[in-house]
Amino acid sequence: MAWMKTVCGRLESRYRYSNKLVYNNYPWPEPSSNQRGAIEVAAQAVLDARAPQLASGASLADIYDPLTMPAELLKAHQALDRLVEKTYRGKPFSSDRERVEHLFVLYEKITSPLAPVAKRKARS
Repeated sequence: MAWMKTVCGRLESRYRYSNKLVYNNYPWPEPSSNQRGAIEVAAQAVLDARAPQLASGASLADIYDPLTMPAELLKAHQALDRLVEKTYRGKPFSSDRERVEHLFVLYEKITSPLAPVAKRKARS
């Protein structure tokens, strides 16, 4: 969300998502197989925490209301977020600003090979 809020456009006060601007340019991490396995387990925990509410007829909008979100679902998302964040670096980010700055460093590493090499001035 921090990346999306930084790089996407807005239409009035709403965010304007774009696969070419937001998601295709996102610097995805490269998790180890152990990290990937832990993330898969945590993602399943999120789905499991949502299942009872959805089965009882609640919508995603209902269960993701920040004021009434079930505690178990919130905890499952927080655990998943921590695991995903660790794929970027071991130390937790202290703010969204620090997180986005780190993502831009990664983005620069990914895109720098695509930048044209500056032409050298011909020596006379």
